[in-house]
Formats: sequence, structure tokens, C-alpha cells
Amino acid sequence: MNLHIVDVSIIVVYLIAMVIAGSYMNRRASKDLDAYFLGGKTIPWYYLSLSNAGGMFDVSGTMWLVYIMFVYGMKSVFIPWIWPLFNQIFMMVYLAIWLRRSNVLTGAEWITTRFDQDTTGGKLAHSVIVIFSIVSVIGFLSYGFVGVGKFAKIFLPWDWHPHVYAIIITLLTGIYVVNGGMFGVVVTDVMQYVLMTVASVIIAIIAMNQVTPEMIAAVTPKGWDNILFGWKLDLDWSGILDSVNDRIASDGYQLFTIFIMMALFKGLFVSMAGPVATQSLQRILASRNAKEAAIMNGFAALVVSVPRYLMVGGLTVLALVFFRPQLIAMGADIDFELILPLAIQNFVPVGLMGIMLAGMFSAHMSTTSSFLNLGPAYFVNDIYKKYFRPNASDKTLVRASYIVSAVVTVASILFGLMIESVDSATQWIVSALWAGSAASNVLKWHWWRFNGYGYFYGMLAGLLIALIMPVAFPDINGLYAYPYILLISGLGSVAGALLTKPENEKLLIKFYSSVRPWGFWEPIKNKVKEIDPSFEENKNFGRDMLNVAVGTVWQVAIMAAPLALVIKNWDTLFWMILIIIATTVALKKNWYDKLELN
Repeated sequence: MNLHIVDVSIIVVYLIAMVIAGSYMNRRASKDLDAYFLGGKTIPWYYLSLSNAGGMFDVSGTMWLVYIMFVYGMKSVFIPWIWPLFNQIFMMVYLAIWLRRSNVLTGAEWITTRFDQDTTGGKLAHSVIVIFSIVSVIGFLSYGFVGVGKFAKIFLPWDWHPHVYAIIITLLTGIYVVNGGMFGVVVTDVMQYVLMTVASVIIAIIAMNQVTPEMIAAVTPKGWDNILFGWKLDLDWSGILDSVNDRIASDGYQLFTIFIMMALFKGLFVSMAGPVATQSLQRILASRNAKEAAIMNGFAALVVSVPRYLMVGGLTVLALVFFRPQLIAMGADIDFELILPLAIQNFVPVGLMGIMLAGMFSAHMSTTSSFLNLGPAYFVNDIYKKYFRPNASDKTLVRASYIVSAVVTVASILFGLMIESVDSATQWIVSALWAGSAASNVLKWHWWRFNGYGYFYGMLAGLLIALIMPVAFPDINGLYAYPYILLISGLGSVAGALLTKPENEKLLIKFYSSVRPWGFWEPIKNKVKEIDPSFEENKNFGRDMLNVAVGTVWQVAIMAAPLALVIKNWDTLFWMILIIIATTVALKKNWYDKLELN
């Protein structure tokens, strides 16, 4: 495709501005590790929230969302539960508060507050979470690498392989991340979020002007525009786009209610486990206090959903109405991940095209920058400083972070070259990485008897079985394999804990009294009360779970409302707005008004 000089100029100016803005923060970022990786814990929650939203607004994820809306219509708002998307609500309601109270630099360092690092079990627990976190970061970076390469191939004028474009964009992102640290990431993320919001509104307006409800009804099966569902999916694409039925069959979502129940079952445990190595975790730890950490997550769930789903809805209906001949021509090998770039290519005018493309590239760079800043934190703080240079100066540690950022960048490129599609990367992350770690990470919060050995063996068992199962049983859906993965990892966790000694009592007392989790902590709670009779245990389990349920409904309605607006489904839009108002009032009274400062 030959871009107009105006569009090319906008993209070039944007890329230069990102590098300059990130690099400008070098002086503030290079003071010490806390400043480099967490911004010195001085950044206001609303900046962190917009940064978090920008990091979640990625090209690969948007491609996937467009694909699932194309195939499943309004019901697609439930499919991201396989991540699970509602883990953001768990963090908003209580987990962000528990995490921020630890006052640490990384998720791996948090482990040292729970498991005694003077024991073999504690060291094993720390080591396995460092490895898991670094692999997670590289996995997410590789996932984004695939999507941005496909996207760039459509638009940029040179006849290069998608991987070449992805390498160039990833390296450009690495430059400003290495220079600016967390300050640079937040500044550029906020700029990128604003640009993406403008791009999303543009796409939604174009789609609403070009497409009518009657045009959508003519190219979609009955029930496509209905958010409600029964036991079966009941979407029949026969005679419209027959190959979509094959995709639904391969996804395994025909029995939609069973899929939703499985997604909820998996999501409950994964969400209660707490965040893995993502930009959300880093921004929680970077918040000024526990209350702001919670508010930051709630606001991020709101500000990312509205513009992103305006874009998803707009791109989907344009593709449905105008690209059906091209998709039919692809036969059984439809590449749904090309819908997003094709829609932009055909419907966005000169000038707006430059803004749109800069916005989409910014989405990738925002996600990439977050992980490029997060990954080195684990290596430098949790390996290099802890085991090799405990007395290293701040200057030395920051320089080491530069080097590790560069290594992580190269590693993500190499792994990205091996991944076939965005969907395959998505399934690997949600099925293997997250499923295998859930049992250990739930127990660490809620059971006093759980120790470092239990954590290590549970993580090891879960990750091994999660990686072996797709090879041994290639036809099994990762979601339906999850109960087996959870069972095996849970048995490893419990056996590892009960067959070894409990953690150091002083460490458990310190952890419980500062974090104040609910769960099975009775023996430790009694010890804490002996020391401090005024101590009050956490009795908020019921309230927290109610707020999670209300928050999840709130999140789904916020996602569905922009889609209903774009397809002009006014009845659904009315009910979604009504639900948003009711759940917002409920969360204000039962969550926000009861947040503690620390």
C-alpha cells in the first residue's frame, strides 16, 4: 500500500516524539532502581491508570477482539473471560491493596515477604517465580510481535516480511524504554492512550455513518446482535460465510453455557491468584499507596474498555458489510487477524489514516514498553542484585538494567519469529502459563501452612503438565484441560507443603499483620493478637466477593455498551447504560467509600 505523504509524516513525527519523550525522562529515571522501575512511587494514580490502559490497548489483542466479535457478535464480550479479563476487578476490589502493602519492587521480591529466604524452600519459591515471570514477559512480548508485524505489512510501502517491520518497531520502542525507565513508559503510554482514543472514535464514527442495522442483519446470522445466550451458541453462518462455522467448531464454543461456566471456574482461581508479570502488577507496586493502587485498577478497567470497544465494533461491522467477497475468496483458510488492517486500509481517509496508524503502532509500543521495563526488573533486582552484587551502587544497577532490557528485546524478537499467529500465542499464554501457576498463587494468600516447598512444587507441576498436555493431547481445548492442570498443580502444592516444615513463624506474623488477607490464618492471627490485642482481622470476604460480582457485571456492561452503540442496537445500549449506572452506585457505596488509605 502506498501511503500519502501526509500520513507518512504523521507516523514519522509520532515515532520521533515517542523516542524524545521517553529519553527526556532519563535523568529522573536513572537515580536508582526504585526510580527506574517504579518511578520512585511518586506518580499519581490517574497517570498510572491511563498508562495501564495504554499498555492493555495492544494491536494483537485488538486483532483478536475484532476476530471474536466478527464470529460471535455481541456474545463476544464474554469470551475474554478465558484470560480472564475480570482479574482486573479482583485487583480493583482487594488484591491491589494486599500487593501494595508489601512495598516491594517486583512480584518475585514479594515472594520474599511470604517465604523465608534463609531456607531452601524459600529460595526455590523465589527462583521459580523469577523464571516464570521472565518467561511470561517474553511470551507477552512475542505475542505482540506477531500482531504488529502482520499489521505493518498491510500498510507500509516496502515489500518486506512482517517480521522485519516487527523487529524495527520493537527496537525503536526499546530505545526509549532503556533511556526513560518507568517515567518514560508512563509519559509515552499516556500520549499513546490519547492517540488511540482519538483513533477509536474516528473508526466508530466512520462505521456508524457507513453501515446501517439492516446492512449488518443481511450479512450476519440470527442472534448475532443479541448479547443473551442459551445452552448452545445457535449462530449458523451457513449461506453467509460457511467457513465461520468451521472456526466455531474448532474453537469449541458451540455449547456456550458450558464454555462460560468453564471460563468462570478457571477465571476465579486465576484471578484470586493475583496478577502475573504484567504492566498492571508493576503499576500497582508503583502506586503512592494501597488506596490509589485499587482506584488505579478500577479506573483502568473503565478507560480502556470504552475506546477499545468503539474501535472493535467499528472495524468489525465494516469488515462484515464490505469485505465478505474477499473473505469468501480465502475459502477455508480465512485469516481473521487481517480484518483489522483491511478495515483501516479501505475506510480511513488521508490524514486520519496517519493518526489511525500512529495510534495502532502506539498501542503496540505501549504494551511492549511496559514489558520491556518490567522484565529487567526481575533479573536485575531478583537475580543480579540478590545473588551476585548485593552491594552494587545504584548507578551500576541501572546500567545493568539497560543491558538486560536490550537482551529481553532480542529474546522477544527471537521467540516472536517462532509463533505462527496471534491466536496461538493467546492460547499458549492463557492455557499453559497462567493455568499452571494458579493453585500455588491462590494458596500463598489464603493458607498459613503453605510454604516455599509447596509453592515451588505446585508451580513446577502445573507448568510442566500445562506444557506437556498440548503435545500429548493436541486436540484438547486448553480451557477444558484446565481442571486437570489445576488438580495436579494443587496436589503438588499441598503435598510439598505438608511434607515439609512450616514457614518461620516471625515471617508469617509480619506478613499477616501487614497484608491482612482473609483465609485460613487462625493460628497466626492468634499469635498476632497476643502481640497486639488491638489488631483487627480481615472480615471482608463476603463484601469483597459481592463487589467482585457487581464489578464483573459493571465491566461487561462497559464493554458491551460501545458495541451496541456502533451497531445501533438501541435496546441493548439502554439496558447496558442502566446496568452501568446501577453497578457504579453500588460500587461507590460498598467499595470506594470503604477503601482504606494503606
